[in-house]
Amino acid sequence: MYWNAKASTPNPSHLRTLAILLLLHLCLPWRAQSQAPATSEDRVTVPLTDSSRPAVVKASLVAGGITVKAYAGKEVMVEARARSSGTSDKGDDKGGKMKRIPLTATGLSIEEENNRVRIAVESVERPVDLSITVPVRTSLILKTVNKGDISVTGVDGEIDVNDVNGSVTLTNVSGTAVAHALNGRVLVTFHRINREKPMAFSSLNGDIDVTFPVDLKANLTLTSDRGEVYSDFDIQMQAPTKPIVEDARSQGGKYRVHLDKSIHGTINGGGQELQFKNFQGSIYIRKATKSP
Repeated sequence: MYWNAKASTPNPSHLRTLAILLLLHLCLPWRAQSQAPATSEDRVTVPLTDSSRPAVVKASLVAGGITVKAYAGKEVMVEARARSSGTSDKGDDKGGKMKRIPLTATGLSIEEENNRVRIAVESVERPVDLSITVPVRTSLILKTVNKGDISVTGVDGEIDVNDVNGSVTLTNVSGTAVAHALNGRVLVTFHRINREKPMAFSSLNGDIDVTFPVDLKANLTLTSDRGEVYSDFDIQMQAPTKPIVEDARSQGGKYRVHLDKSIHGTINGGGQELQFKNFQGSIYIRKATKSP
């Protein structure tokens, strides 16, 4: 037998094709790895001391958002995710071609005592987003300052939320609410309300939009410096409150007269106290399309 050198010599075009395929095989996994989001998620399930009783969940952040959803279970489940900085994996001017190591630790800490759950993170400047799943019958105390909104869905309890530089959204909630967003919108939709306790909604630079059940009975206090007030309900407006007079001239003081800048009214004959207050934004008091 004789070796046929001509027949065994590879075609140059085939060699180029093989080289390209090999290069793609080597580069694609590295490309996928470099584009993966630099995030980290911590998950913790917290058993309650007595799952037959309502829980109270308190969460506080300096930077980040808080999302709470109700479910039919009996435990509190917490997910904390460190937000990606959004910068390139390549180094900065000093790092040159060095690879950036993502800082994704959340510093999540949780304490539970007698059905009261306290949630916090150690991060101050780097945003950490919390996703919390709670039993339906849960009261909430939620606060955040920067780089995040607060959202609550389906919870039945006393809800107290405060967001300094974000919006507040409460969807299909029951019970009572005190909601404040300093530089954002307050949007609330009630499924049912607790008629025994007062509620308050406020914002400095945003609209306040709240939907109540059709059978709402309430006493209203309304204040808006640069906005308007709108309502689906028939509101019986009350006469302006009488001036408050202080006369301290007999003791060498001053004579003062003060008139309240809020307006007052009632819905369906009056009931629980509802306060709406903002500076730059309008107030919308809506009637649900149907009874719960």
